[in-house]
Amino acid sequence: MSDVTAGRYRAGAADVSPEQVRERLRRRAIFLRELAEARELRRRVTPHRSRRARIHAALRRRTFRIN
Repeated sequence: MSDVTAGRYRAGAADVSPEQVRERLRRRAIFLRELAEARELRRRVTPHRSRRARIHAALRRRTFRIN
């Protein structure tokens, strides 16, 4: 981020009211909650994917192990 962009971002942040900040944080919390729920649902609905991911992660760990 350049100095100009950083300055513009900080200047814009000063114009935000506390109500807008609370609303943004509330929407963000809802989004993150729904995202976690979707990930959990995906993990339960398609167990072969998570099993495959576990196998690949184990292979990566074995491959990069330091002797």
